[in-house]
Amino acid sequence: MARKYNWKTGCDVEATLSVIGGRWKPVLLCHLLGGKKRFGELCRLVPNATERMITLQLRELEADGVLARHVYAEVPPRVEYEITEYGRSLEAILNSMQAWGRDFKARRLAAEGQGV
Repeated sequence: MARKYNWKTGCDVEATLSVIGGRWKPVLLCHLLGGKKRFGELCRLVPNATERMITLQLRELEADGVLARHVYAEVPPRVEYEITEYGRSLEAILNSMQAWGRDFKARRLAAEGQGV
């Protein structure tokens, strides 16, 4: 995928975000940390994303070497996705994002409960 990022002079955080940035990529990756998933299963796990958006996000992650796509010659065709060994290096980042989000949600819910 064509991205507007200068690999020679760009910021390192920007490089990370060029791979995992987007609304659905981190969500898909978190689901895939648990193991292989079929496309339909991912669609059910992320119901707010369209199939087209999930497809685009999966293709970009595959192009970056973070995901592996396995197509089985069956009728109907079966496609599974899994995180590559290199993609596993994102696990700590994703777990940190998940923990931060859990804390943020708890703070927001507590603030709403107090009428703030």
